[in-house]
Amino acid sequence: MINIKTKELATKLNGRLIGSGDLSILRLNKIAEALEGELTFLNDEKYLHFISKTKASCILVKESFLHACNNKNVDYIVVDNPHAAFVGIMMEIAETQKTRNSTISPKATIAESADIADDVTIEAGVVIGENCKIGSGSVIRANTVLYENVTVGKNNCINSNISLYNDTVVGNNCIIHAGAVIGSDGFGFIEQPDGKYIKVPQLGNVIIHDNVEIGANCTIDRAMIGSTIIKSGVKLDNLIHIAHNCEIGKNTASAAQTGISGSTIIGERVKLGGQVGLAGHLSIADDVILLAQSGVAKTIDKKGTYFGAPAKDQMKAFKIEAVIRHLPELMYEIRELQKKVKNIESDTI
Repeated sequence: MINIKTKELATKLNGRLIGSGDLSILRLNKIAEALEGELTFLNDEKYLHFISKTKASCILVKESFLHACNNKNVDYIVVDNPHAAFVGIMMEIAETQKTRNSTISPKATIAESADIADDVTIEAGVVIGENCKIGSGSVIRANTVLYENVTVGKNNCINSNISLYNDTVVGNNCIIHAGAVIGSDGFGFIEQPDGKYIKVPQLGNVIIHDNVEIGANCTIDRAMIGSTIIKSGVKLDNLIHIAHNCEIGKNTASAAQTGISGSTIIGERVKLGGQVGLAGHLSIADDVILLAQSGVAKTIDKKGTYFGAPAKDQMKAFKIEAVIRHLPELMYEIRELQKKVKNIESDTI
């Protein structure tokens, strides 16, 4: 909830106001659903038709869209990037909504050896094991469990029903969403001659660097030895699995349902689409983009955009897909040509 006049908002955004400037903005909404008292934005030409339909009180627009801005009941604020300006307002609102009660629930279970900063919030049902450390400003939501020797840095939000296994390290300014499991055993077994499996002890840990966000129900396995490492700025969507001894480079982002097999090293600024799968013991170069549902079986050592299973250069993969779509017609033509060749051969004989 906000309460600001459009003229004040225009000044705040360094934008150019078109309209009265006296309309009150109380909420934010998308342009197709915005109502009176709400702020919205228009950043893409394909939504231009909503300009005349929306009931919003104020719209953030580009200069190039002003020709369609003729509703006298709406104030318009011209900015270079309406989407970025809108997100900036969202970020300010989100910051004011953060709860920093700095209270420890009496319904939490905390080991005496735990080292907890004074301004930490710990909710009901949390269990904190021996020798854990929690830094200033961090929030641990209800029913989360920290095994022994877990370190959580400053200003983290560890949401509900999360398990941080022993020796896990979380840096500063991280967000881990509900249901994530960090530090569970990697999938390590040795098959015996009789078909049975012997479990290989998983003695390493998981290290998460600063400014990482991990989505709901993600699983990150501890290393067999050494560490599984998630470097700073990494963003993981929901339902992602990262296996033991992987290393995810700085500012890499991955969409949902991606699976990364053990000991794979991913470079910096890599983008993984939804349901991408990577085999184990590979390396992915910096600045690689893997489009959705791609399957990677070999190391990729050059930046670029890749697609398919196995993953190929995007343009090559798209050409192959185009040919595949025409296979029924091509098969028909081939059969017709075969018939003609047989007829010619029979006439020759």
